[in-house]
Amino acid sequence: MAETEFVYYYYNPSLPAAVVFVVLFGLSGLAHVGQIVHGRTWYFIPFVIGCIFEAIGYVGRTLSAEEAPDFTKVPYILQSLLLLLGPTFFAASIYMVLARVIILLEAGHLSVVKPSWLTKVFVTGDVLSFLAQSGGGGMLANAKSKSAVERAEWIIVGGLAIQIVFFGFFMLATLIFHTRIHANPTQASRELQVPWKKLLYILYATSVFIMIRSVFRIVEYIMGRGSELQDKEFWLYVFDASLMAMTSMLFNGFHPGRVLRKTDTTVKPEA
Repeated sequence: MAETEFVYYYYNPSLPAAVVFVVLFGLSGLAHVGQIVHGRTWYFIPFVIGCIFEAIGYVGRTLSAEEAPDFTKVPYILQSLLLLLGPTFFAASIYMVLARVIILLEAGHLSVVKPSWLTKVFVTGDVLSFLAQSGGGGMLANAKSKSAVERAEWIIVGGLAIQIVFFGFFMLATLIFHTRIHANPTQASRELQVPWKKLLYILYATSVFIMIRSVFRIVEYIMGRGSELQDKEFWLYVFDASLMAMTSMLFNGFHPGRVLRKTDTTVKPEA
């Protein structure tokens, strides 16, 4: 297909919906900045970057909604790339939270991956996923033929598949650790006066949200342009925007800093 035949949207984006999520992610991100500074939980900075990506992504959709039906390329690229990539930063912070919980509880021997390696392993997967998705997204934004569009979409699918595999392993590792420490609690897990169990439940909930969103995205790209999932904006807000907003706000409501204070980060992982 020629460049002029590229269809940016198969609908007119909703201006009110886009504005709502600009506000939600903007306010949630600002709250996270305050919580990070207050608790000195610098490891959670990637989460703020994710909020920024999401907020700017919905700014892109806001601009597209105002342009309808004469869409331009820049707002489309903004929303397409940033909404695709934002959750990878959420995932990176979630990986780091689990590693710190394990160290805090002095329970490295109960983890399927040593705490010193846990963040490295999962963030490596996150980086690979990010690179594939951003590369595919960049190709899609500049695609000038049907074959180029399809090639870009399959690269994005590959990146999302990497994210799903690593995130699935992470969820399993979290469940195994939780089961083991429940059966064989460490002295630290019994004596610490912090709600670490509640933080694990928050990790479960947010992990499920990110997994559902990633599965939705991979199905969306496999079905291709003009399919039900890309033809109706409703699905984006149900399976992406709402879930990612809830992920961010859950961590506002129960920030990891309530459990993982600055002094806790000095605990050494088991060899």
